[in-house]
Amino acid sequence: MFHWRINAFLIIAIIFSSCDSGGGYIAGFMDLRGIGLSVSPGKSGKVLPDEYSPVVLSFDTEMRKEETESILQINSDTGSVTGDCFWKDKQLFFVPSPPWTAGTRYVLNLSGTVYSMDGRELRLERYISFFAINKSEAPGLEWFSPADGESVEAGALRMELRFSLPMEISSVESAFAIDGAGEKRFEWSDDDRVLKVTTEKALLPWTAYHWNLNDSAKSRDGVPLTKKISAQFSTDLDKLVPRVLRVYPVISSDGRWLPTGSGIEEGLGPGQGILVEFNKPMGENVLRSLRFDPNLAGRTESLSDKSIVFIPSRDPEPETAYTLVVSADTRDSGGLKLGEDYHVTFIPDIPFLRILSFNVEGAAVSDFDNNSTVRIPLDSKNQGILRFTIRFSLPFSDEAKQNTALLISLNPYFPETLDSTALRSVTWQHSDDLLTMEWERLKAGSADEAHFYRLLIPGGKGGINNGGSMYFKEDQVLYLEAVQ
Repeated sequence: MFHWRINAFLIIAIIFSSCDSGGGYIAGFMDLRGIGLSVSPGKSGKVLPDEYSPVVLSFDTEMRKEETESILQINSDTGSVTGDCFWKDKQLFFVPSPPWTAGTRYVLNLSGTVYSMDGRELRLERYISFFAINKSEAPGLEWFSPADGESVEAGALRMELRFSLPMEISSVESAFAIDGAGEKRFEWSDDDRVLKVTTEKALLPWTAYHWNLNDSAKSRDGVPLTKKISAQFSTDLDKLVPRVLRVYPVISSDGRWLPTGSGIEEGLGPGQGILVEFNKPMGENVLRSLRFDPNLAGRTESLSDKSIVFIPSRDPEPETAYTLVVSADTRDSGGLKLGEDYHVTFIPDIPFLRILSFNVEGAAVSDFDNNSTVRIPLDSKNQGILRFTIRFSLPFSDEAKQNTALLISLNPYFPETLDSTALRSVTWQHSDDLLTMEWERLKAGSADEAHFYRLLIPGGKGGINNGGSMYFKEDQVLYLEAVQ
């Protein structure tokens, strides 16, 4: 019973003490109330919205300011963060100077004892990590060329830097410097991840060039590089003049260009490309170094650092002599020029379209002889219907098949009084080179009056085309004499 009375007395004393709002003691008792504190950011992982967003300590009572400010420390991987402290009522604000850096992890350290103005104390041992603006990852320089210490050819500067993240263009360009290279030109690609640096001024041979990229270069999210990057390269490779080694036809197979085994002079076939091989790695302008006389439209692609392939947009003209010219201004990777034009003349191995055979139903197969006359039997059984088959020398594409049927004509030739014919059906049978046509309203002649019909297959560039740019050299004409 005695102990219960003592405990009750203490409880009553604490209750009276907590009700006192004026000082540290009530009727001789110590003030045991705690000091309330809330922190912004309140827990680890939070992101402050702006570059000058304050860290705030909010107390529930007036504090001793200088002592309270002294326990507030903020650090990052680069060291202690400086800033300004100021009070507003019971709140302590810390504003960084310079401002927060995006994506950087900061740690708020509250360690020590602080005191309220009424003498109460608060022991603190609290660590809170936070970010400002965002917590995006820091960018890195994944790759650059020339590599550190690499030897390159003399010539215009051609540097490339590849970053791990999209970059803030202006910060990177202002952070990049190279000694002695002259005015720089910047070209960005791959969503601002790849930077190409070029100059008009040629690099001097046997010279070391130093460059650096300061850590002020930032990603698109505003996060800087973790460290400054420096490297060098030298223009001390031997000066070997570039030249063309070989030019030969190639054919595409499973995404690769393979040699046909033929020479370029008379071996370039339909659907093939032209490969140009050099003796050393070439510069970017090699893709613009080719021209043809007469003109041959197409595109040039790089196969390796020493070879390119020209891919015609359509096959060259049959039986036409072309001259391929590699420009004297073509440069190697070090900027050295070919020095003189390279020429090679070739005639494509691409034939004109021909008719291999003409077969009339009911008659024997015959070789097609242009402007010749063929007797075709018509009797009462076929009721003026003519069915014939043409075998071409090359296959036709689906679109070319449709155009061919529209261009071929069969018209009365003699006498003029013959009725017009009509196309009844068109069929491509068994293969892409065999055309069967059926015409009606033909009439057989007699001993007193011969009947002739003119079959026209248009030639030339405006005539029939197999879909691969091959056409007849001239109109193909056959005169059909309808007999009983």
